[in-house]
Amino acid sequence: MNAATHETPPLVDRFGRRVDYVRLSVTDRCDFRCVYCMAEDMEFLPRNQILSLEEILAAAEAFVSLGVRKIRLTGGEPLVRQNILWLVERIARLPGLQELTLTTNGSQLAKMAAPLRDAGLGRINVSLDSLRPLRFRELTRTGKLEDVLSGIAAARRAGFARLKLNAVILRGRNDDEVLDLVDYARSNELDISFIEEMPLGKIEEHDRAGTFLSSEELREIIATRHTLTPTEESTGGPSRYWRIAGSDTRVGFISPHSHNFCHLCNRVRLTVEGRLLLCLGNEHSADLRALMREYPGDAVRLREAIRAAMDLKPERHWFDLANEPQIVRFMNMTGG
Repeated sequence: MNAATHETPPLVDRFGRRVDYVRLSVTDRCDFRCVYCMAEDMEFLPRNQILSLEEILAAAEAFVSLGVRKIRLTGGEPLVRQNILWLVERIARLPGLQELTLTTNGSQLAKMAAPLRDAGLGRINVSLDSLRPLRFRELTRTGKLEDVLSGIAAARRAGFARLKLNAVILRGRNDDEVLDLVDYARSNELDISFIEEMPLGKIEEHDRAGTFLSSEELREIIATRHTLTPTEESTGGPSRYWRIAGSDTRVGFISPHSHNFCHLCNRVRLTVEGRLLLCLGNEHSADLRALMREYPGDAVRLREAIRAAMDLKPERHWFDLANEPQIVRFMNMTGG
């Protein structure tokens, strides 16, 4: 990435938190139907309601000009978006951007890892909740484990540093694989983060309160085999990392329920329909699509709208597993 050429007043919300990390969703579509992410029968947005690649690039340019230093491309599954390499190549060249990353389910990585690296992508997170083919199929409804493992291998060959796995652990579903996932990460020189399930969208496949497993419980499971040491290391996101003795692997925990991290929040999300979401667990948002389409190419108006939206960012989220979800949008609509 290029170094910043000039100082820009930072994006700061009304609670004094500096926003320097943006997650840009490039699609709401996905080739998986993970049970904690979406309903089995999903309806996706029509083309005219989603941002064009040019509009996403314009948003990225605006954010970086306002001091954002890290951008993560998300979905849905970002690698099913047509011409995604065009977007990666252009965002990677933005002056002032320090890191461009991507979260993927890994299904397309076998063929796309090397081109993504060549286009300038810096890091990749891969979702992996099971190492058992039949269970993997059950959790993703459509996915093939062999495709994802091949994709991870391809990403390693392509030279991506600090490749990281993301795992959502559900009690009674895949909690017996926690140690296997850690050992897989260690043997392949990967990092891994365990994520508490987030109550976004109404699902009927399982009871979220019944399958909830806290980060503390996960650490206790891992500690039966490995010595974990807390570290202050950070990748700019919400993971709190621990080191495994005798290994370079970092184990992270994202704990929106058991260890609220809102006071440290440095992130906003832009959905593929152009909503600037100021909080994962609230509906506070600004409509950037309407502005970009009413005033195409007006970078000044876009920057002003983004800066003004910082006043909408709430202090924290209030996730509640015991009741109906307060947020009706699914994670694929939010941007993972």
